[in-house]
Order: sequence, then structure tokens, then C-alpha cells
Amino acid sequence: MSRKSTKQVKIFDTTLRDGEQCPGASMGLREKLEVARQLARLKVDIIEAGFPIASPGDFEAVKAVAEQVKGPVIAGLARCLEKDIVRAAEAVAPAGDKARIHVFLATSAIHRQFKLRKAKEEIIKQAVAGVKMAKKYVDDVQFSPEDASRTEPEFLADVCRAVIAAGATTINIPDTVGYAVPEQFGALIGYLNEHVDGIEDVTVHVHCHNDLGLAVANSLAAVKNGARGIECTINGLGERAGNCSLEEVVMAMRTRHDFYDLRTGVKTQEIYRASRLVSQLTGMVVQRNKAIVGANAFAHESGIHQDGMLKERTTYEIMRPEDVGISGTELVLGKHSGRHAFANHLSKLGFKLSEQELVAAFESFIELADKKKSIYDDDLVAIVQQQMTEPPPVYTLKYLHVSTGSDTVPTATVRLQRNDDVMQDAACGDGPVDAALKTIDRICNLQGRLEDFSLQAITKGKDALGEVSLRVTFDDRIVNGKASSTDIVEAAARAYLNCVNRHLVDTQDAKPAKKTTKKPRAKSRKKKQ
Repeated sequence: MSRKSTKQVKIFDTTLRDGEQCPGASMGLREKLEVARQLARLKVDIIEAGFPIASPGDFEAVKAVAEQVKGPVIAGLARCLEKDIVRAAEAVAPAGDKARIHVFLATSAIHRQFKLRKAKEEIIKQAVAGVKMAKKYVDDVQFSPEDASRTEPEFLADVCRAVIAAGATTINIPDTVGYAVPEQFGALIGYLNEHVDGIEDVTVHVHCHNDLGLAVANSLAAVKNGARGIECTINGLGERAGNCSLEEVVMAMRTRHDFYDLRTGVKTQEIYRASRLVSQLTGMVVQRNKAIVGANAFAHESGIHQDGMLKERTTYEIMRPEDVGISGTELVLGKHSGRHAFANHLSKLGFKLSEQELVAAFESFIELADKKKSIYDDDLVAIVQQQMTEPPPVYTLKYLHVSTGSDTVPTATVRLQRNDDVMQDAACGDGPVDAALKTIDRICNLQGRLEDFSLQAITKGKDALGEVSLRVTFDDRIVNGKASSTDIVEAAARAYLNCVNRHLVDTQDAKPAKKTTKKPRAKSRKKKQ
């Protein structure tokens, strides 16, 4: 049986590579490992763990995923350049026979003319050389003709034919700039299946971007026309408008099995957990009306809809919430829960913490339990995420007091500690958050520029944790930070301080604190309002 005649569609997840290229969605090593472990629980077929040549951090992340995550194939991206391929091979090597090198080279006329300045013959020669070099390191080699959807079909077929002969085992057809429409893209896949010798012996993937909102539709049109692999991301994260959304394309094939007659190996009950985890760790909020995983995806407000649902669920619901892992029983722990129960529940959520991290997380849990009546899974994810993303504490927040109101100039008093020194200062601002951030700048002798600020309630209720995600520029360097608290001003201050600490640690150029700040006397301490 040829590969294109099988009913199985492989799911290639690129959240850790293309998804992380979404502005503001960068993740650290620990966060990438947690996402990769969840992708393994989700049972995706391939995890593209990163672009090893891009940076030392990317290399270490790909290598760590290859070492620690079992089950899926682990892929590393590389241009058709020797240095890229060698670096990718080194990164994915720990995955053994589950290692894949994914090489790519642009093929469209616009890329050939303006970016590469190469003739068609040179493109084919470089693509073949890249595949052959990658084959020296791994048996599983994937080739992508970048901007394939804008490449002349005849030339695209020539490229595919050449790299298959060179040893490529997977051919990926990207709609790199989201230009394609379903009828055209489906027809392109059909054309390649008819005109490329040997294509029946490889797997054809597609990688669609969402610039016109058609990434899922284009991917579905492609598998209808013979593609048997879909490259996608959790929550549709990715450059510009994002990528094909894993949860949407998988559930579309499952729900409309009558039309597509295709299946995936994805454990759909893990979809919602994956969505929440990626949202928490990247700070990218999932819109409420997002298909499958949005807060409103299974909400029915209309009286007519509610009446129909009560009589027969399928009148207005084509999927069950349970099918994607949404359950009505979220409440997990309370203030009297012990450390063992806490650790056990974190394990069920998929987190692996060291003893030191567990102690710190449990202390944060107890502190939160004193403020909130009910603790939910998302609260625990926020606590653990803060442990994972917290940089070494150059400064720690010891005290915060704000004064604000309709007839009051917003003022913040902040006390920070650095080593054995305790420093305090105050500043006014346009609001309590602005005042708090300005005060931190004064104490740390820095000048940060806030580029992006987002706030979301992690769980329901008036006592819900508020999570603040920030992007801050220090000296033309963008730093991301996040923090959560039941007090949103405190969450903003902690998130900003997270950015400050990350900047100081990463640049190894911590400026001296402002000399005019003084250690406060105990009697001057005011009770927080």
C-alpha cells in the first residue's frame, strides 16, 4: 500500500519552533520541556523542537527534548547549509532512531530572484546536497521547499523529484506566507501526487500559515487530495497570524470522519490541557470564542439553544467537551490539602519538580490557599510556571503599597532587597501600575519601556488569580516576564521585576542601585491597605 493511500494522517507539531516565533511567545528551556512532555502525552507523531543553529539556547532546547522526551520523532530544522545540518544532527542525536533533520530551501520565483539570487538549477543542486548531507547523520530526512504555494508547479515537481531521489523520506509543502486558498492548495497537492516519480514512497506533509485565516481549511484540502501529514501548533501560535491550529484540524477530521474518512493518533482528551499549558507558559491568551479550546466553545447562552441542549445535546453541540479534555469538575485542592496530595496532583498534571522547587511551589500554594477559597488546576499551573520562569533573584519584592482613586494622584511605595541591602522609594504615575513600575525603575537605576501588557484571570470567581504578562525593552533589548497574584497591581509589579532580573542576569551588567535609597526602619513600615 502506498503511503498516500493510508487513512492515517501524521501530526507534526511545531509549537516549539514556528509557534515560539510568535512575537512575545518565547519560552525558556524548562518551559519547552514541559510543552514537549505534554505533546508526547497528546501523542503527536513528530515534535519539531527548534532551529538548533539559531542560538545556543535553541540548540540546548532541541538536545534536551531529544534526550528527555520519548515517543514522538524529534526534529531539528536546518537550512540546506553544512553548518546548519551538522548543528541539527548534533542536537537531535540523543533521540536515536527517532531523530529527524528537517532541511529547507526557498523555491518560489520571488525568493529565487530577491533573496537567494539563484537559478532553478542551482536551487535543485543545493536542495539535493542538503538532503544527501543530512542522510549521513540520520535516516529520517524531511525536505521543505519554502514558499511552495507560490512556486511554479512544474518546478516544484522537479525539486520534489530530485530530493526524493536524494533520499528524503518526507516532503513538506509549505504555504509559507498564507497566500493559498483551499481549492488551489488542494489541487497543488493533487498535481504533485500525479507528476512526481517516487512520491508514493514518501510522506507528503503540509505546513500552512494563517494570514488569510485559511490555514486549517488549506490543510484539510491538502489531506483530501493525498497529503498524509499536517504541520500545526497548539492554539495556532506562529509568526504573523499564526499556523494551522492543531486542535481545530484534528477535531475537524474526527468530527467529520464521514467526509474525510481519515484518522490521527492524537489523544484528543489531552487537547485542552495542552492548550492551557501553552497559553500559560507563553503568556499568549486564548480568545474566548476560539474554536475547540476557547472559554465560549461549549457555552450556550441563547434560550432556544439551552432548551435544545436540555432535550438532546446533539441539537447544538457537535462535540462533547469531554472529547477534548474539558470536564465540569475542576476543583482540586484546598487550604487543608497536604504536601503529598499537592505533589501527587502536580504529577498528574505532568510536572516534574525538584525537591527544592516542590518546597517553593507548595509554599506559594499555601499562601494562595489563604487568599482563595478554591484552588483550581490553572492556579497550580500558574504557581509551577512561576517557579520555572523565575530568573535568579537580583532583586526581590519585600513590600508594595499603592494609593489611588478618582481624586488621588496614584502613588506607589516599593521596597526591594538585593543581597543584604533593603532599598525603598516612591513615585507617582498615571495609575497604580505605572507608579509601581516607575518606582522599581528608580530603585534599580534602570529605564524600561513597556511594549506590551496583558492581564487575564486564570480561573473563575472574584478571588481569581490575575496573571500579568509583559514585554519590556531595556537598551533596545526585549525581555518577557510574567507573574500572578490575587492582587493585579502586585502581579504587574512582580512581572516587571521578573523582567528586570532577567535583563540584569542575561546581560551580566547589573547597574548599582540608586544611592539615595535608604533601608527603612521597622517602625516606618505601613500596613498594606
